[in-house]
Amino acid sequence: MGRKITVFGSFVVDLMGRCPHLPVPGETVKGSLFKMGPGGKGFNQAVAAHKAGADVTMVTKVGNDTFADVAIETMTKLGMDTNRVFRSEQAETGTALIMVDENTSQNEIAVIPGACNTITEEEVESISDLLDQSDYLLIQLETNLSSVEKAVEMAFEKGVKIILNTAPVQPVGDSILKCVELITPNEVEAGILTGITVDGEEGAGKAADYFLKKGVRNVIITLGSKGVYIASDKKKGILPAYQVEAVDTTGAGDAFNGGLITALAEGKDLWEAAEFANALAAISVQRIGTTPAMPQRSEIDAFMKSHGKEEVPC
Repeated sequence: MGRKITVFGSFVVDLMGRCPHLPVPGETVKGSLFKMGPGGKGFNQAVAAHKAGADVTMVTKVGNDTFADVAIETMTKLGMDTNRVFRSEQAETGTALIMVDENTSQNEIAVIPGACNTITEEEVESISDLLDQSDYLLIQLETNLSSVEKAVEMAFEKGVKIILNTAPVQPVGDSILKCVELITPNEVEAGILTGITVDGEEGAGKAADYFLKKGVRNVIITLGSKGVYIASDKKKGILPAYQVEAVDTTGAGDAFNGGLITALAEGKDLWEAAEFANALAAISVQRIGTTPAMPQRSEIDAFMKSHGKEEVPC
């Protein structure tokens, strides 16, 4: 277990259906499987990190409804701290409607953030003591942007290293970017945020340079099956992905980010951390679901060893 991590982000209940193909507008497709379970980008990333062995605390917000129980029960079962889960008396717990093509494993997702879109400034201020104890803040864009801005501002002032996962993509101000130690968009998000087409190493390099000029210290752009493009002060280039048979790619980015922050908190450098994160994500896409698909640390270590990648000691 490494240095202390705070994950600030969303919790939603995933309502997932698998079907022969993703429907076009106006089409009804008969599905083959339905599952309901815990999810949300922040929650997925926190669980991935926790199961990978990190010392992590999740900060999120839910309603006062039966879906909120899914969050608390999951965290309790996993042995995670539930004391930083805020409650809303007005808004419902968030939900995600997920459709997965059972032949290609591609997905379409609609997120209704609910309560986690109503995090107040006072609620963010109440985690000041938690940030005082933290070395890293992992944050996404699935809660209300005002809460993201406040959390980033507080963390930066306290000297906490901020990792920003730019999903779901929306405009990010320079005031946030200049505070960020590491930004982790996928190729689509990087293209939207920079205006640069990211379809390979050259485009990824140009997009990374855009973020670096904005004051971001390090950049990782995930490229799906192509791997990840990494830009740091030491070197730039692509780290290949593990080639596996994907069953469900939902939550792959969250798995990667959870693995990445875990490895960074253990003292690994950016390339070593990305290797570990690639392994965690590769295991997750071979399983159905998001949070339930996140592997235990022993599984990650065994996977890396079987692929000739011995873990680098901290």
